[in-house]
Amino acid sequence: MKIYVGHSNDWNYENELYNPILKSELNKKHDIILPHLNNRSFDTKKVIEEADLFIAEVSRPSLGLGIEIGRAEQIGKKILCIYKKSEKVSSSLKYVDASLIEYKDEKDMIDKIKKEIEKISK
Repeated sequence: MKIYVGHSNDWNYENELYNPILKSELNKKHDIILPHLNNRSFDTKKVIEEADLFIAEVSRPSLGLGIEIGRAEQIGKKILCIYKKSEKVSSSLKYVDASLIEYKDEKDMIDKIKKEIEKISK
């Protein structure tokens, strides 16, 4: 499965999001696209179109991430919004056709993403 992971740039996403995903079996089983890994440059619109799943880390509000979520929803992509338990997510997410999953720590985040992927894959 090809999975695009979107997020705000206003936090330590490399340590809190990228590293746990890269170290997990998710990275071995799926084609994970992390937009800021190694300063990658690509057409986000095209990548979202080609992805099977869009995971949005929504713990921190971001205009760019909101645009990506809207684009993914508009073309009918499966969207999984994840957020850390201690954070307050945007109330706008209630209008998005997406699964909204709360996690407590990195391990919980990976476990919940795996479960959602299993549901989607059935």
